[in-house]
Amino acid sequence: MSSLSVLGVATIGWPEVLLRLFVAAALGGAIGLERELRERQAGLRTHLVVSVGAALFTLVSAYGFHNFDGKVDPTRIAAQIVSGIGFLGAGAIIRQGLSVRGLTTAASLWLVAAIGMAAGAGYWEGALIATLGSLLALGPLRVGAFRVLSRYRPTHDRLLVEIPAGGSPGPVIDAIERAGGRVVSLDVTQEGERRSVAADVAMPPGTTAVAVVAGVAEVDGVLEVQWTD
Repeated sequence: MSSLSVLGVATIGWPEVLLRLFVAAALGGAIGLERELRERQAGLRTHLVVSVGAALFTLVSAYGFHNFDGKVDPTRIAAQIVSGIGFLGAGAIIRQGLSVRGLTTAASLWLVAAIGMAAGAGYWEGALIATLGSLLALGPLRVGAFRVLSRYRPTHDRLLVEIPAGGSPGPVIDAIERAGGRVVSLDVTQEGERRSVAADVAMPPGTTAVAVVAGVAEVDGVLEVQWTD
């Protein structure tokens, strides 16, 4: 590392700055590429920019104020990255009915910011290990966990319920849960004088489709109940 001391504060030269920013871009881009291939909201460019930005903030915080007299806290700007990245991650989270999407992408943005900070600080081991670990968690570990947990995870079936126009799906949801089912997602559409409620229902062990249908059919105002493929 090419370094010198200005006013008692260590600084680094251009080659080292370029190296740290390049490493931040490469590691952040690797995680972003995985998100891009899965067609997530934040992909290659977003993760790369976040990583480089975090690395640059870290460099500025540590070395950008060495020409100013007085005591400088090198962690003051870098500390704001941890809280500031939360606003960007929140934008990746989308709520669709009863389901929430984008949590993994938001977490990957948060991790990429940490990797960029590590690269900006020259902590190569931490940045590399975190990148490899995240790629393992997002790829092979995801597939392995799905195969293992799918044996114990309740299956999802879609229940289609017809109710009068303007009717609330709340009683239908309550009836499903009383019968032992769990509503995973819910879509409500209306056509003419009928409102269709399509619910993806998780069926834990011991819960039967007959019991769910019977419970929903007893709800006042329900016109039709059926399972769909």
